[in-house]
Amino acid sequence: MHFIGVDLAWGERRPTGVAVLDGTGRLVHVSAQTDDDSIIGAMTPYAEGPCLVAVDAPLVVENATGNRPAEAALNRDFARFEAGAHPANTARPEFSRVPRAARLAATLGLDTDPRSRSPRRAIEVYPHPATVALFRLGRTLKYKDKPGRRLEQLREELLRLMGLVEGLRLAALPLHVEGHQPWHDLVRQVQAATRKSDPRRAEDQVDAVVCAYVALFAERCPDLTTTYGDARTGYIVTPTLPEGLLPSPRSRQVSPEPVPSGSGGTGGNPVREAVQTYAARQPHLQDATDRSVAMVTTLLDDAGINYLSVTGRAKSVASFAAKADRVVDGRPVYSDPLEQITDQIGIRVITYVHSDVSAVADLLDDQLSVLDDRDMGQQTASEGRFGYASRHLLVMVGGDRVQVQIRTVLQHAWAEFEHAIRYKGTIPEEHAPDLDRRFTLAAGLLELADREFSLIQDRLQATAAEQRPRPDAGDPRIGAQDLATFLAARFTGAGWSRTDHYAWISGLLLELGITSLEELDGLLRSVDGTAINTRMGYRYPPGAVRRLDDALLAIFGERYLTLHGNAHREALLRARLEKLSTAAPSRDPGEPV
Repeated sequence: MHFIGVDLAWGERRPTGVAVLDGTGRLVHVSAQTDDDSIIGAMTPYAEGPCLVAVDAPLVVENATGNRPAEAALNRDFARFEAGAHPANTARPEFSRVPRAARLAATLGLDTDPRSRSPRRAIEVYPHPATVALFRLGRTLKYKDKPGRRLEQLREELLRLMGLVEGLRLAALPLHVEGHQPWHDLVRQVQAATRKSDPRRAEDQVDAVVCAYVALFAERCPDLTTTYGDARTGYIVTPTLPEGLLPSPRSRQVSPEPVPSGSGGTGGNPVREAVQTYAARQPHLQDATDRSVAMVTTLLDDAGINYLSVTGRAKSVASFAAKADRVVDGRPVYSDPLEQITDQIGIRVITYVHSDVSAVADLLDDQLSVLDDRDMGQQTASEGRFGYASRHLLVMVGGDRVQVQIRTVLQHAWAEFEHAIRYKGTIPEEHAPDLDRRFTLAAGLLELADREFSLIQDRLQATAAEQRPRPDAGDPRIGAQDLATFLAARFTGAGWSRTDHYAWISGLLLELGITSLEELDGLLRSVDGTAINTRMGYRYPPGAVRRLDDALLAIFGERYLTLHGNAHREALLRARLEKLSTAAPSRDPGEPV
């Protein structure tokens, strides 16, 4: 069954977004169309069989003036979240005859009764209340171009929505947009926007993806879905407003600089107002930090990338206040602290070697919306110095901006010690030059040590094929260390994975009845590793355990999904299996994988 979202323009000339999800919640199509023929052409390949089409436009309009009963009922719940519906009535030219959405539904032969169980149906939806309910928003996101909204606001709000959509990959009912190139192109289009028309060209398609997910949600979670109105007077279907969700305070404009009292302004202090707002927001940031750490950890584990730790923190109110109050040359550093201070949520990923820093950055760039990427080590080196080295990414996670710092364990040790001494200790002025020199020397030595550790890892991986592990006759499992050596030789070029991941996948092999490296070697020779890589479309270097994981998924299919050790990640595996399902990857047993 396909779930089709249509962000339908009320007029006949403006762009219409079309998006399609398959039965697993994977995005398989997203595009912008114009006239009815192009819209029908985009939908037809997916609407010929069982489908549910969710249209952001009225299907039924009978009232001569004012709101439809559905709009009045929805507004009672959602207007306070700024998600009320626009009035639709026959006095408007768009609805004086048969509504455009109804014409399209009739052309495709779709049943428009919301209570129908026909295999081919269409329903009316509305993205704004849907996003409030799905993402527990205090107010709607302001990505629509209206007077007074700056390009920067439109771009950031739309990217926040796209981040929330990407975050649904870990929802109980998952949506998968990762790996769909047109979606990634939309993200980059919005990131690079220089005119208001740039995000506007993308927003219809993003709304269409939301509509498609609402169709999937309504079908799979009817108990969590509300239908306002009925088939006779018109209706709107949306995820139910969560109990206890409250609207957030209306945002206030922050003046670039404090307005002196008596000058006709409010006399408010923008820093104090920002700190007060941040203090109210901090509990949400604590929860968002926990969710962000969980998501990044899941992404790293799913990719099989080696790392030491993933930690996070929400910036304290005191730390935010101190940063917001910074002044340089007599002028405030931040004219709008709430927007400009981007490390309100911070995550730190510590790896062992520098190649894994790049792997983590590539993974996050592939799976999340990256707003900014700075290699602080490169900046330091470009100045001819040794010192602070860390990769800083600003990403969207579940609608929140999150600063992710990625560094090796040695880079982390230097940064922590340097910070503790310089910022928490008192350095006599006469000792400062000598300490600067010693910090520089330590940074250079640690950079050299980082390079040596990388060379050691490369040498071990290069010689893995020469090693012959000796199995433990008393243990039916393939030992984690033996498996690591075997995979390093089998998947040349793949990075090491975490030690506990080798032990975990060894347990999966035991569930499959694979108890020897010889048996595993024979299985891997039966699949085409190149074909698997092509279908998975890796945009980051997957670890050795991930390479084995995908090979086993290709070989065993549904059986692999049902293993006890995979119960916690069945949705992730099912999405991967969809990529591999075009044909069974087979190969000449004599070819290397």
